[in-house]
Amino acid sequence: MLSYRHGFHAGNHADVLKHLIFQFVLQYMGEKERPYIVVDTHAGAGAYKLEDEFAQKNKEFETGIGPLWNADRADMPKAVAEYLDVVAKFNKEDGFDDLVLYPGSPWFALNQLPMDGKGFFHELHPTDFDLLRQFIRPNRYRKAIKGDGFELSMGLFPPAQKRGVVIIDPPYEIKDDYDRVVQYVKDVTKRFKGAVILIWYPVVERYRIDKVEQGLKRTGVKNIALYEFNVAKDSHERGMTGSGMILVNQPWKLPSAMAEVLPYLVKTLPGDNNDFRAEQIVPE
Repeated sequence: MLSYRHGFHAGNHADVLKHLIFQFVLQYMGEKERPYIVVDTHAGAGAYKLEDEFAQKNKEFETGIGPLWNADRADMPKAVAEYLDVVAKFNKEDGFDDLVLYPGSPWFALNQLPMDGKGFFHELHPTDFDLLRQFIRPNRYRKAIKGDGFELSMGLFPPAQKRGVVIIDPPYEIKDDYDRVVQYVKDVTKRFKGAVILIWYPVVERYRIDKVEQGLKRTGVKNIALYEFNVAKDSHERGMTGSGMILVNQPWKLPSAMAEVLPYLVKTLPGDNNDFRAEQIVPE
């Protein structure tokens, strides 16, 4: 099933949560002068124009990056400001002083990877893969890989660098993606115990999230945390009411940062009933 196009959702509240945490993790990894790899299992097109037909259809960026872009920085948490700085840098490198473009996860990775670090970006959708390849401009340090990221990335573990970040962001259009996420984490950590793994999920059907949490607990993997931001109460109606990030081997600095970030997002972003979760679901 290849209908999903992230351009419709670029810059929404889910992207804010996902990329803010991803940016934080990458900055943390860069604090040590040692190379690492980034593996992106579902990279998308790489970048999105907020004025194109996809983004303009529902204008979901108005629930995410838009309000933050115009917010007063006086009481803004540091992690939010740093995330906005990266988005601004992306726009400036294309000649824009305002918010015209929104970067996908590959940009956040490439912006932070050290010179001798490596990035592996997977995408299954044929149109988005062509855009991704143009965006990445592959070389010996960055690879655009066409196909199923769950399958094709497994041979990358363990990396020679002994350090790595894995970001998993499937569209969940195919319902077994929820089960595949759990199996993938189990398989990766068997090969590479120290992997820092980030899993994005949508809150559409709560029982599926509960199933993922329970599945991860049964893997025996330690040190699993969860951060979730919701703009409405759980519903049986169609549509995403929030999203979350599950992290394996999260940076030790992240919980204190998110203790500031999540209440700020609740206060700043539009929503009918904003709230959040922040839990250590499996101890170290």
